[in-house]
Amino acid sequence: MQKGELSNSLRDLLKEKVKKLQCHFTWGLQKETIDLDEMMYRLQNSVNFGVIYQATFYNQLAFVNCLQGNYEEAIQNLKEAEKILRENHKDEFERRSITYGNFAWVHYHMGQLTEAQSYLDKLEMICKLLTNCPRYTAMIPEVYGEKGWSLLSSAGEYYEEAKECFEKALEEDPDNTEWIMGYATALLCLESFSGTPENYKWSQSVKQLQRVLELDPDDSMAMVLLALKLLEFNEKEEANGLVKEALQKINDLPYMLRYAAKFYRVQGAVENAVKLLKETLELTPHSSFFHHQMAMCYMSKIRDTKKSPISRSHHSMAFQQESELISQCKYHFEKVCEHRVRSAIKSQMHFANFCEIIGDYSKADEVYSNLVKLKDICPENMQKIYLRAGSFELKHKRSKSNAISLFLKGLKVEYDSYERKKCHEELEKWADRKLCRYQHDSKALGVKGLLHQLNGNKSKAIEYFQKALEFDHGNKEYLSALCELCLSMKSQNDA
Repeated sequence: MQKGELSNSLRDLLKEKVKKLQCHFTWGLQKETIDLDEMMYRLQNSVNFGVIYQATFYNQLAFVNCLQGNYEEAIQNLKEAEKILRENHKDEFERRSITYGNFAWVHYHMGQLTEAQSYLDKLEMICKLLTNCPRYTAMIPEVYGEKGWSLLSSAGEYYEEAKECFEKALEEDPDNTEWIMGYATALLCLESFSGTPENYKWSQSVKQLQRVLELDPDDSMAMVLLALKLLEFNEKEEANGLVKEALQKINDLPYMLRYAAKFYRVQGAVENAVKLLKETLELTPHSSFFHHQMAMCYMSKIRDTKKSPISRSHHSMAFQQESELISQCKYHFEKVCEHRVRSAIKSQMHFANFCEIIGDYSKADEVYSNLVKLKDICPENMQKIYLRAGSFELKHKRSKSNAISLFLKGLKVEYDSYERKKCHEELEKWADRKLCRYQHDSKALGVKGLLHQLNGNKSKAIEYFQKALEFDHGNKEYLSALCELCLSMKSQNDA
């Protein structure tokens, strides 16, 4: 065997070994479903602002850096993670040795096969001590917990699996506040997707956050997150008490202050939010997150001034105050997007909304046009962009055809979300109205066919696509959908 063939053979053998690992590279996270720039930004913020879970964030940074081809940075991230774990978990470092699995993968990607094998050997020895599981796998609470945090930091479609990971970690270690906090966070995310129960006593996330505070009464993050949740149920007195207590316990931690500021903004106490954010920006003057939060506060103030029936004269105090608020809002939005052209998607959508509020429709149009052109964006964000841009076309540009085109693009992104449901609703509303006035509109018939197809009503979908083709002969999209549906129906009948 030639030297090159031997090298390839060793590489293939090593690949089979690393694929058996339990680490960030084997947990099913797909590059296509993650906005890597956005994830990188959030993780760097977490590293800079967070005191707890920093090793976890460094491991995740290594994964993202590796996906982006930044292998040397990934190695440095893993060295930081290992250093923190050795300092914080001296007697239990082996139980948190996922970092070694990540080291093995990064070295494998770099073509450093000897180093990769070295970390595999270390993992094999650790696994033998901890469990009788396969050579490189030890499914202990620490592994499930790390996997849960990793999935939770990536994209919405992984939240359910993240919740299950924390549940498994808690089966063996039910009083571990790190896993309970992870479980509560996963529930918060899932509840925000599906809607929350009317009574907070039935909310699972509230129960878990209360459990964290039972075990650790000084956990200020749990206090603020619980306060935000209680605010949804109008439990204002208890929520305010929790935030005040959290701010007394530790008032210089940006990671916690950002949620406290959000609490006050959501509650309507915008001045309190601004005060906290100004303090935080003194600590982290270049933080895009806090500039975004500050812009949102000024936007809230602008909305209030728009509601006031005061004189709109250019010389009035109200007009001058509003002009200053608009200037401040623009400044903070510009600071957000200064270094985050691709990853500040949410901020750009809020900026477009701000432009709509102040009547600068040409600027809003420019922002939406740029967002729609973005490539390689995670499905969740893409749907939000199509929905917002479509609504803008409908409301301000009076262009129904452009709006329908954007709603269709949002609907065709295969990801179950609130935004997709809203695109569905808008399309159904438009198609029904159109067909009431003109029964032979092929586009409306085609839209109805697509909606029935996505709802699983194949016979109705076939009926509408056939009608659409009567008035738009040879439409390739309708023909393709019709063929697919007919073949699917035939397969069902044959079965």
